[in-house]
Amino acid sequence: MEPTKPIDYVPLIDNYYQSKEFPAYDWTVNEAAPLSRLSKPLIECTVSMLTSGGISYNEAEPFDPIAKDNFRLDEIAWDTDGKGFQINDAYYDPRDGRRDINVIFPLERLRELAAEGVIGGVAGRLWSGFMGRTYKRGHVVDVAAPAFADELQRDEVDVVVMVPA
Repeated sequence: MEPTKPIDYVPLIDNYYQSKEFPAYDWTVNEAAPLSRLSKPLIECTVSMLTSGGISYNEAEPFDPIAKDNFRLDEIAWDTDGKGFQINDAYYDPRDGRRDINVIFPLERLRELAAEGVIGGVAGRLWSGFMGRTYKRGHVVDVAAPAFADELQRDEVDVVVMVPA
């Protein structure tokens, strides 16, 4: 049996969105991913989380499921019940996430890690945002990401779990 060839997803995604009359996407190519060691053991770290999966509280305004350049960032209380969410995103199949929010926003798993002593604790605020296609990457780099980093520092977060959709 021959190995399966990887899916070249960039042309597939481009064709899909251009069929919906989105402009051609200028893909970011990262040659390196800067990593740094934790300054303290994970068991002492406060952990937050960000999902880009269109997750919002049931009573909140839903995310635009075909968002473009949506820099909305919702705060999610760390102790929110896992059934308190809606998912509005057309960029992936949300059915599994609707059955179990932890598929796309593993807040209950994060709390379990804290209870088991794997991590020091869960930050008071978790996050949902940066959803959809982003054409204004300069805004992310220069404005939105630094503002998000400021919020994480305010919460004394050591580690952020990024959950892309």
